[in-house]
Amino acid sequence: MHEKKLIEDHPYIRYSKPILSAEEMLERSLSFYEAMDSRRSAREFSDRPVPREVIENIIKTASTAPSGAHKQPWTFCVIENPEIKKQIRIAAEEEELQSYESRMSSDWLEDLKPLGTDWRKPFLETAPYLIIVFRRIYEFGADGKKKNNYYVQESVGIAAGFLLAAIHNAGLVSLTHTPSPMNFLTKTLDRPENEKPFLLIPVGYPAEECWVPDLQRKALEDICVFY
Repeated sequence: MHEKKLIEDHPYIRYSKPILSAEEMLERSLSFYEAMDSRRSAREFSDRPVPREVIENIIKTASTAPSGAHKQPWTFCVIENPEIKKQIRIAAEEEELQSYESRMSSDWLEDLKPLGTDWRKPFLETAPYLIIVFRRIYEFGADGKKKNNYYVQESVGIAAGFLLAAIHNAGLVSLTHTPSPMNFLTKTLDRPENEKPFLLIPVGYPAEECWVPDLQRKALEDICVFY
């Protein structure tokens, strides 16, 4: 039983976390970095089934992310129905075709060349699961009035980062797919007006022949400044 107290009529529990030695911290931080450094975005998926409980645990992990005023302004829609995945693929490819042919600048298309992408998205049907992350702009109170959520974009972005880390930790691969615009997802999944699509993430095992670009991450000195 956690010790509890009330602060301005709100329950609090005492938070405690074991203090690690410097050596343990170094070992754990390095181990986690090396594990995450092996993460890659995959575009070639296996249709091998993934236990639903694994996906549930991944979603629960994502929902441990901090959020503005603890509003948790997110909804994770998990798609495994083949017909719905097919509908999403058709709609996504329609948007992507327009983007590649007319919306994207020449610089953008040039930057995408090393990734080998185009408007075709077969992985949207092949991957056993699609996780659609929606951001909840506001809620409805008991009286039916709108109640704003706070720092929605930032909060959902952090939760999405937790989600990707949890997917990788479970031994699966993913891709952050952002067909633009993504309004078709709201319509296809019949989501309420207070939800807006944020990310479309296929999740599963990599295909037996799965190739990823040999990209290099920026060095620490290029991304970090100590003061």
